[in-house]
Amino acid sequence: MSLPHAILTALLEQPSSGLELTRRFDRSIGFFWSATHQQIYRELGRLETTGLIRALPQSGPVRGQKKEYEVLPAGRAELARWTGAEDDPRPIRDPLLLRLRAAAVVGTAGLDAELRRHLDLHRAQLAHYEAIGRRDFPAGEGDGADPLQYAVLRAGVGLESFWVRWLAETVESLPPAPALPPAPGPAAGVRSVEGSENPS
Repeated sequence: MSLPHAILTALLEQPSSGLELTRRFDRSIGFFWSATHQQIYRELGRLETTGLIRALPQSGPVRGQKKEYEVLPAGRAELARWTGAEDDPRPIRDPLLLRLRAAAVVGTAGLDAELRRHLDLHRAQLAHYEAIGRRDFPAGEGDGADPLQYAVLRAGVGLESFWVRWLAETVESLPPAPALPPAPGPAAGVRSVEGSENPS
């Protein structure tokens, strides 16, 4: 499970409170490892109980203050162990790909709009990653940029570029959905609103 290791990484970068951690997940770490606020707070408790992190001493009254956490030597050792461990690639489980397989059986009605919606979302995410690159790595990989953080960003850009290209091509190649059959009229012999019978 990688959530505790994502939290250890974030805390080694900067000691943080639970609230600050959730915000950092929302705007950075969450791009490649998502977690709810409840999961993050729950995992902080487990990491503290197992002696991998500790709450920093607080100056002043405890009530109303946010508890900040830092990583202990055992936590750093666990993160280093996990970083070098083997981990096989995970199988892809994407509902959109399954929908395409289903559409090959039952037809493509409604699929065009959903593909275009996904295309818009991936274009927006790609633009966001590219903006991060211009802000945080204006000179690219050189000139003091952290090569591993830059590699993570390039992975995000590459994945979003793939999805944008693949979705655009798939939308273009999508066969037209068959026209819906006309709504059935009143059955023969059934009286109309005016009370007359329909011709048989």
